[in-house]
Amino acid sequence: MTADAERPRCGWAMSTPEYVAYHDDEWGARLHGEQALFERLSLEAFQSGLSWLIILRKRPAFRAAFDGFDIDAVAGYDDADVSRLLADAGIVRNRAKVAATIANAQAIRASVPEGLDALLWSFAPVNRPPSLTSADVPATSAESAAMAKELKRRGFRFVGPTTAYALMQATGMVNDHVPPCWRAAARR
Repeated sequence: MTADAERPRCGWAMSTPEYVAYHDDEWGARLHGEQALFERLSLEAFQSGLSWLIILRKRPAFRAAFDGFDIDAVAGYDDADVSRLLADAGIVRNRAKVAATIANAQAIRASVPEGLDALLWSFAPVNRPPSLTSADVPATSAESAAMAKELKRRGFRFVGPTTAYALMQATGMVNDHVPPCWRAAARR
């Protein structure tokens, strides 16, 4: 066992090597950039109703299928692209989620003049008290409900409060690492 393997982590992160790597390298780290945030928003929507592990294992295929989550490319997808995506066994082949990803790229270009980064981060809570146990970690928050409402108003799909909160956790808008996790000390 290496010293790295001995690090204390959030309980959910210890069941697979993929979860350990995601927890240690990504989950809860501040993420900025329109394309990176579009990818995370899209993957969170695809995860709805599924295990995050499925999405992590399919992420390389998602990136290939959706042109690296290039917003302009995805916004221009047509019926042939939808058919291509629905035939791609490497991704989650759900018509509503594929359509939502395309619609969300189009919504970014049509109704987010301030940029996706500025819009999403505008909902990051200020001075949020840390969760002390896994049981204290919420599934939604007032901020995630407000984010979801605003995104829907702008034409986004598959962006309910739970998906918005998962996005906030994944991108470091909130820090839900709990003691004794080594990343809990990195709280804002």
